[in-house]
Amino acid sequence: MMEASDPAQSPQATTEDPRAANRDKFELELEFVQSLANPYYLHSLAQQNILDQPAFINYLEYLTYWKEKDYARFIHYPHALHHLDLLQHAQFRSEMKKDEWREYLNQKQYDHWRTWRDYPGISTSVASTDLQETGVQSQQNAPFG
Repeated sequence: MMEASDPAQSPQATTEDPRAANRDKFELELEFVQSLANPYYLHSLAQQNILDQPAFINYLEYLTYWKEKDYARFIHYPHALHHLDLLQHAQFRSEMKKDEWREYLNQKQYDHWRTWRDYPGISTSVASTDLQETGVQSQQNAPFG
């Protein structure tokens, strides 16, 4: 006698609601792409030789659509997209097996987050004083000018 299976687990349930299936796929891929921001996770994938598998390399290439603005706006960890770019290169994938690279990447990421708001050559007190006095920031003090 056959047992009744859970309808939520059946393949038929996912095909009945394509919007739910698309949402699930979107959320799963978003979560995975964001996990690529973690150097320790990348190192773990490399240590397990997952980064060497052709199917996984193809999947990484497929995921590059996340760099398009319609998808990138959902990414909370921008390093994920940078790491996704780096993972397209065989040399980077092989270097991630080394502990030194994991630590180097982790330190670079930390340094970026620690300093990303600090514009070189601008003191925040000077910039705020300039803004208060003139109402606009002068061209020579503009952070991107």
